[in-house]
Amino acid sequence: MMHSLPASLIAPRAPQLPPRAGLGLKAEHFRDVLDTRPDVGFFEVHAENYMVAGGPFHHYLNLIREQYPLSIHGVGLSIGGEKPLDTEHLKRLSILLNRYQPQMFSEHLAWSSHGPFFLNDLLPLRYDTATLTRVCAHVDQVQNLLQRQILLENPATYIEFDEAHFDEASFIHEVINRSGCGLLLDVNNVYVSCVNHARSPLAYIDALPLQAVGELHLAGFAEDTVNPGQRLLIDNHGAPVDQAVWTLYRQVLDRLGPTATLIERDNCLPALAELVQEARLADDCLLRAQVQT
Repeated sequence: MMHSLPASLIAPRAPQLPPRAGLGLKAEHFRDVLDTRPDVGFFEVHAENYMVAGGPFHHYLNLIREQYPLSIHGVGLSIGGEKPLDTEHLKRLSILLNRYQPQMFSEHLAWSSHGPFFLNDLLPLRYDTATLTRVCAHVDQVQNLLQRQILLENPATYIEFDEAHFDEASFIHEVINRSGCGLLLDVNNVYVSCVNHARSPLAYIDALPLQAVGELHLAGFAEDTVNPGQRLLIDNHGAPVDQAVWTLYRQVLDRLGPTATLIERDNCLPALAELVQEARLADDCLLRAQVQT
């Protein structure tokens, strides 16, 4: 059964993110951003870092928000969890979005809590009909409370469930069709998951509802070995974007056209100038995609 969106989600929305490269905003770079005003398309912050009334994080984000478009990315809703969503977390999220009016809000297709415990990780789902029903109900709850469309991010995975009724791309397709949410296409996650499960990244991408993509993510990964000759990639956001992911990104842009793209870096954080250089590489890809359309 299709889920209907409230009228406010069908009505004209705030401007979307520009089709440029953006950066994750880190506290270590607050002053550098204000002092140098880097030429990037937008900044993105993690919602949970700002779910307080005041303090230095809000002081700097207010100043930076005056100069740049903003995307807010959640990591703690546990949309795939078996338990009801945390209503207090949702209330704090609603207050935050009302305060900053970001161009985009996104969350993860994952679960991260069990009972009263928060596991501080993004854990995989079993893609069956019960999970589909639950995820769609949770997305409906979030969109109705926030009065906006949200984007769901495809996960990076290291294991899969034998009892799955859907492959991941088909599951995402169903969630988007039923709930009306959008897709945050993390290109690095696609590459990581497909290498780990010996699948074609392009075949995976072509099976997704690409018309629903509102933002792209790029990041670095770490590599380990499970068995001799078997690669295991870890989505650690602690390295520059890998060349294989850049190649896949250009292939994605061939299909989508220019689309807002975030360079994610959460660990082994370099100087702001180094991240700006990486954003320029993405901007070069976006410019080429614009010329080709």
